[in-house]
Amino acid sequence: MIGSVADLATEERRSLLELVEGFTAEQWLAPTLCAGWSVRDVVLHHISYDLLTGRETLQRMVSGRANPGTSSNDARLAELSGMTTTDVVAALREHVRPTGLTSGFGSRISLLDGMIHQQDIRRPLGLPRTIPGDRIRPALNFALWAPPVRGAVRGRGVRLVADDLDWSFGRGPEVRGTAEALLLAMGGRTVVLDELSGPGRDRLARNLGALP
Repeated sequence: MIGSVADLATEERRSLLELVEGFTAEQWLAPTLCAGWSVRDVVLHHISYDLLTGRETLQRMVSGRANPGTSSNDARLAELSGMTTTDVVAALREHVRPTGLTSGFGSRISLLDGMIHQQDIRRPLGLPRTIPGDRIRPALNFALWAPPVRGAVRGRGVRLVADDLDWSFGRGPEVRGTAEALLLAMGGRTVVLDELSGPGRDRLARNLGALP
């Protein structure tokens, strides 16, 4: 029985490994929901900070180079540009259990990051999945306040209600959808707006910048 968030994050990474280890060269180069990033970029980004030693992680945190901003992430990918897809799979297999920066907040960083990014990969490739409820619930809760997701800010003024899980958050007109769609909306993925319904949907769309 899976007992901790670290265990859940490990299972999430294992499912990502199972997904990508058989990918073709074309699939590795395919675009994702992360603008400008290929499947390879997304997978490598997810484990890129696990590849640092404790000293290197500390140095980056002190210098500000371990911030979760786009520029820091792009710079980290550039540092690892020489890794082949075989190298990336091997590194993911070696770091199935989150370490370093991604193990922060009881591995909630890894769980949330990995879950959103796996959907970033799956959706454009037409590879849907059913995320276990015990795994997505803590990701939803962490997404509300985790930087840089700030799901509570993106969901301000509405009540988010999962229709396939006993989970809700916020005040205001309802926005209903699957737990996965709500998670991706909190992660800023406007592609899921058509999967959401309720009187608060347009307000959420404006929060995400999809409507004026």
